Parts: sequence; C-alpha cells; structure tokens
Amino acid sequence: MPQGKPAGVPCIQLDDDLQCRIFGSPLRPACCSGLQPQADMCGDTREQALVWIAQLEAATQPGAH
Repeated sequence: MPQGKPAGVPCIQLDDDLQCRIFGSPLRPACCSGLQPQADMCGDTREQALVWIAQLEAATQPGAH
C-alpha cells in the first residue's frame, strides 16, 4: 500500500482467509516482516488478537495523540 495502510482498513495483501499473500517474499514490507509477535499481542484466541490490533490501530490513527 504505497500511501500506507489506514487504520481499520485490511491490508490489500490479505486473502479471503486473512492470510498474507506475500508472507516470506522480499516484497513484504519491513513493518510486517519486522513485527515480532508477543504473547500479549496474540492472547489465547483470535478474538483477543483482533482486540489488540484494533486498539493499536486506534492509538496510531492520525490525530490520536
């Protein structure tokens, strides 16, 4: 996404199963390949991980500071 990924908008590289189409590819952006998931990010369920991501996106929206 040349202009960046707006908060709340799925990455254009996600397929219908929410899997990254370019995982492992040199085309994968550094912001993705450099992310090191931690237990507090992932939680115990997919729903917990999605809550964490939603909070991160809300905190990083322009004007959120």
